[in-house]
Amino acid sequence: MLAVNTITKSPDRSRLSRAQQMRQAVLLTFCDGTMPENSCLRNLSDRHWKKLLHWLDTSGLALYFFDRLRELKKIDLLPKTVHARLEQNFADNTKRTKGMLAELDAIQRELQRTEVRYAVLKGFSLWPHSVPHPSMRSQLDIDFLIADSGIERAVRVLEERGYHLFAKSGNSWEFKIGQMREASLKTLYKPVRYGCVELHVAADRRRTAMLARTQTIKYDSVPMPVLASADLFLGQGLHVFKHICSESSRASHLLEFWRHVIARRSDAAFWRDLRVAAEPYPRASIEIGVVLLIATQLMGEFVPEALTCWTVDTLPSYARLWAELYGRRAVLGGSHGSKLYLLLQRELAADGAPASRTVAQVLVPWSLPKLMTYNPGPELLADRLGRYRIKLQVLYYRLHFHVLEDVRYLFHAARWRSHMARLGRPQAQRLLARNKGMTIR
Repeated sequence: MLAVNTITKSPDRSRLSRAQQMRQAVLLTFCDGTMPENSCLRNLSDRHWKKLLHWLDTSGLALYFFDRLRELKKIDLLPKTVHARLEQNFADNTKRTKGMLAELDAIQRELQRTEVRYAVLKGFSLWPHSVPHPSMRSQLDIDFLIADSGIERAVRVLEERGYHLFAKSGNSWEFKIGQMREASLKTLYKPVRYGCVELHVAADRRRTAMLARTQTIKYDSVPMPVLASADLFLGQGLHVFKHICSESSRASHLLEFWRHVIARRSDAAFWRDLRVAAEPYPRASIEIGVVLLIATQLMGEFVPEALTCWTVDTLPSYARLWAELYGRRAVLGGSHGSKLYLLLQRELAADGAPASRTVAQVLVPWSLPKLMTYNPGPELLADRLGRYRIKLQVLYYRLHFHVLEDVRYLFHAARWRSHMARLGRPQAQRLLARNKGMTIR
C-alpha cells in the first residue's frame, strides 16, 4: 500500500466535533506511515469506542481499519472486546464474500450461455486498485451493466435462479432472492441466505460504448468482464460524488477512490485516457473536483497535477466553498445523514444541471421510505407483525431525521445566501436585497 505522508493544514472552514475528529483520525491512519503519538484514537474510553465502532460499521471502514492497524502493528490500540469483534467480523465477511463470488460466477455463466453482453460494476471490479482484498469490503449486492438488447434475457436468468423484481427506477432493476429484513449491524458481515442483484441497462451511447471496451480480470479463479480502466475510475468518482450529494455517504467510498488515485498516481497515460473518457460528461470535472478537494482536506495532498488541472483547479467558486464549509461533514457525519448537500445542488441547478428531485421535494417528501423487508412467499402472523414493527420504527426514525435536518438546512441556507451574494451570484443578491427592502437590477 502506497502511503502519502504529506499532510497539509485543511482549508475547511467548519469546526469538527470530537466524534468527527476521531473519524478523521481513522482516515489518517491510511496515509500516515506511523500512528502519531498524539492521535486522538489513543486512550479512548469504552463509550467513545462504542460510538466509533458503530460509525466504522455504517461507513464501511471497519474491516479496512482493522487490517490497517495490523499492517502498522498497532492492533493493541483496540480494546480486547473491539479486537475480538472485528476479528470475528473479518472471518464472517470472508465467508460472505466467498458466497457472493460463487453467486456472481453462477449468474455470469448463465448470462454468457444466453449471450448477454454485460460488465460487472462496483464491488469486485474495484479490486485490486481500490480494494486490497474483497473480503475487507462491506458489500451488500452484485451489480451488472447490461446491454439494452439483453435485458429481457438477463431478467429471465435471474428469475430462473429464484430472484424476484423488487424495485425499478429508470434504467436500474433491483432483484432480490429469499426473505430479507431491514439491514442490521448484527448481520452486516454474516454469510447471507438471501441475495440482491442490480441490473443497470446501457440505454444510452455512453454506456453502450463502455460495454464495447471492457476488459477481463480474474479474482480467485473467477474471470469477470469489467469496465476499461479509465471508465471504471470515472464511474467510481461520479459515484462517490453522488453519495456525497445525498442524505448519507459512506467514508469507505472516499477511501477506495483515494486508493485508486494513489495506485495510478505516476501513470501519465492513464490520466490522459481519463480526460478523454470524461469528455462526454459535462459535469465530470466539477463532480470529481469536489470529491478530490474533500479527500485532500481529510487526508492531505495526494492528487497528481495531471488530474487537478482540469478538476480541482477549475472548480466554480461556489463548489469550492461548499466543499470547504461542508465537505468534511458530509463524509464524517453520523449514520443519520444530512440535507446540506441541497445547498450545492441548488447552485448546480442554477448553472443548468437540475437534479432528479427539487429542494422542496427533498425537504418535504410525500412518499414513504422504501424498506428492505421482503418476503415473496407465505407469511406467518408473527413475521407479518415483525414487518409492521420494523416499518413503524423506520417511519419514526425518518420523521425525526426530516424534522431535524430541515431545521438545520434552513439555518445554513441563510448563511449560504450571504456567501453566494458576496461571490456575485445574482439569485442570492436579489434575495438578500428583497429581504432588506432594496432593489437590485
